[in-house]
Amino acid sequence: MTDPIADLLTRIRNAYLARHQTIVLPYSKLKENLVKVLIKNNYLQGYQKTGIKPKLNLSLDLKYNRRQPAITEIIRYSKPGVRHYSSVFGLNKLIKRRGSAILSTSSGLMTAKEAKKLKLGGEIICFVK
Repeated sequence: MTDPIADLLTRIRNAYLARHQTIVLPYSKLKENLVKVLIKNNYLQGYQKTGIKPKLNLSLDLKYNRRQPAITEIIRYSKPGVRHYSSVFGLNKLIKRRGSAILSTSSGLMTAKEAKKLKLGGEIICFVK
């Protein structure tokens, strides 16, 4: 697999379309941090690490609001072949969009609004609506 983040986002998108309550996927620290950002912004309910050390998994609890998925659209923006970066001054365009942009900064993963408060730029990972 060349892009584990795109795999995570696709699994979340497909699980919402199939109306699943939970999904299980392979563990990585980057995926865990991305899931923490999604939970903090009320897009997911929670997560657990399952399995034993060499083969850990993430179990995600999906969130629904009155039978409607909390995430209606989730798009991978920066890809392994073409990376997209934004400076602090370019974050205004990301903040004005509907939904949240998630960035990878020198201080970890965070939304564009948080990055602007901390005056950080970084790689644009994905957009979530």
